[in-house]
Amino acid sequence: MTKGNQTLPEFILLGFSDLRALQGPLFWVVLLCYLVTLLGNSMIILLTRASPSLHLPMYFFLRHLSVVELLYTADIVPRTLADLASPHPQAISFQGCAAQMYIFIVLGISECCLLTAMAYDRYAAICRPLHYSILMSRRACVAMVSISWLMGIITATTHSSLIFTLPFPRHPIIPHFLCDILPVLRLASAGKHRSEISVMTATVVFIMVPFSLIVTSYVRILGAILAMASTQSRRKVFSTCSSHLLVVCLFFGTTSITYIQPQAGSSVTTNRILSLFYTVVTPMLNPIIYTLRNKEVAGALRHMVKRQVFSP
Repeated sequence: MTKGNQTLPEFILLGFSDLRALQGPLFWVVLLCYLVTLLGNSMIILLTRASPSLHLPMYFFLRHLSVVELLYTADIVPRTLADLASPHPQAISFQGCAAQMYIFIVLGISECCLLTAMAYDRYAAICRPLHYSILMSRRACVAMVSISWLMGIITATTHSSLIFTLPFPRHPIIPHFLCDILPVLRLASAGKHRSEISVMTATVVFIMVPFSLIVTSYVRILGAILAMASTQSRRKVFSTCSSHLLVVCLFFGTTSITYIQPQAGSSVTTNRILSLFYTVVTPMLNPIIYTLRNKEVAGALRHMVKRQVFSP
């Protein structure tokens, strides 16, 4: 296929074809994680819509987070499974690679912003309870979710236009199982310096800034918790934040290691394992964490199961 007089390259995804002994076990692990992800996040969406006790801002954000996780895995996992089932590296078209990266960035940035909105919700509930209904009104929640998606779209459009207008080799091989930003960018034969500066700037803005806002929210929440006289009250308030904290640590921990570590100190295998963790394992763990550690979600689930089992 050509663009003007320039032939568009077909990318080769190396995947895990150089680690053939791991391909079989990885296929079944990834498939299991994907099925649990589909079931868990679909259940969260259903619960937060059907249960009146979960019609709160925190669970409004959680529902959108589950939607992001479902779309995120649908963008990556089916192709990864197909690649793991094949002993040879698989080709992906120029347009297919660009589309996968675009969706990947939109959803990744949206998740960063949604996690930040959820931290702000906890701050408003614990530190400013008298103003909570105003700060977290329906209009405010819809605005936060809309901004999250808008930031994802803006970032994805900027990055994709910068990266995929660069010249690539005729048969570029991506040492990864998906069209991630840095592996694709490093294949470009010119203009990398400008694009790498853009990528690192966006990394600081869209990973470190949201993370800093989350940390700031929890520092204030911690101050409010420590000021409480009752130990029981402290435990009760902290329990409302523990699920979100675990999800934040999982998401920002793996993405920060992947995108902020120096290029010279990174290894191809390590990058693939880390990427597998935050694209496959983390979306599976999020609904499990919220179901097991959040009493309201667990209670709503038990109520729904009892109603389905014992209803005539």
